[in-house]
Amino acid sequence: MEVGAEATLHTRGAQLVNLLGLNRGELRAFVETVGERSYRGDQIYRWLYARGVMSFDLMTDIARDARARLARTASIGGLIPVTRTLSSADGTTKFLFELADGLQIESVCIPPAARFDTDDERGAGVTQRERLTLCVSTQVGCPLACAFCATGTMGFLRNLTVGEIVEQVLQVRRAVGRRITNVVFMGMGEPMLNYERVMQAAEIMTDGMEIAARRITLSTAGWGDGILRMAEERRRIKLAISLHSAVEDTRVRLMPVTRRFPLPKLLDAVKRYYAATGMRVTYECIFFDAVNDRTDDIRRLITFARTVPCKINVIPYHSIAFRKPEGLAASLRPSARTGQIVDALRKANLTVMVRSSAGEDIAAACGQLAVDERQRHQHVQTHIRHDGRTTRDNMT
Repeated sequence: MEVGAEATLHTRGAQLVNLLGLNRGELRAFVETVGERSYRGDQIYRWLYARGVMSFDLMTDIARDARARLARTASIGGLIPVTRTLSSADGTTKFLFELADGLQIESVCIPPAARFDTDDERGAGVTQRERLTLCVSTQVGCPLACAFCATGTMGFLRNLTVGEIVEQVLQVRRAVGRRITNVVFMGMGEPMLNYERVMQAAEIMTDGMEIAARRITLSTAGWGDGILRMAEERRRIKLAISLHSAVEDTRVRLMPVTRRFPLPKLLDAVKRYYAATGMRVTYECIFFDAVNDRTDDIRRLITFARTVPCKINVIPYHSIAFRKPEGLAASLRPSARTGQIVDALRKANLTVMVRSSAGEDIAAACGQLAVDERQRHQHVQTHIRHDGRTTRDNMT
């Protein structure tokens, strides 16, 4: 049971299998290894994900001796809530969690008033008033080093386990006392570089937590191999691509991952994704002064976006000056032409949504998630080089 073995590695307590993150089939298999009938796995699955119960003692439809046996061989979860910060501006809440190995991640809960996303929810069974979005992290840090993103300044420390991804939803759901209706994999990390775990987490959310696939969005910096894999597997969660420029040299400066997946290669992956799934993609764009806001930039963006049905989300730039960035990242400023650019995109018959900021006053807005440098002590930082290979440096 590979996922269970992985969960054991990050669990406080010797040799206990962390059940959080196991899917229905894996739970059935696990309970059989401790002498229980497979249907116990179904019971545990419902307690964990539908009800959010984190103690075997509370699983009252399981016999007491079976609960005792489970407690001796398994554990549930491992995220420790550290801080909870509420925005006075829009009600966005940022959660800081500590992992079992002492590393930390952030998640952001975004209420309807913050208008994080303006997707049409008709047919999704959720009213605007009921909507509650959670921005979930998938890695500790990120190796892609996008110029406008605070997480990239951390480097990459490790991937999250399935349980650590899912538990963010369960912990926040419990803390706010409301159902999470929408999940966006837009927190710390590049989801495509943790593909298997992210997809298993999404499956658990849809099957066990009643979050419809159409209300889960994965945002990628443009990792083409992951997009092709989503196409091959015909994944039904939504795909968003952090694009920002359709000019190769400009995008390389903003997003070094472009050297690994140049725009023609990225566009080919998008075409194949749409052909396989019939689902339109969302392109995310921040416009920066004198970087990607010129007339030719917009003309080429329009040409790129017209290739397959899409939506463009225009996102405000949120400063990462608190991370003391260098080079281009230190000089980025929001474009004064954003309103004109939106008009031009709409005149080109493109669907454009203009997102408002959510949580900027607490450093919880898009691109601002990052944690204290001290957690990097004795860990190894990984960067993805321009040739796609990785380098690892000892942290101090």
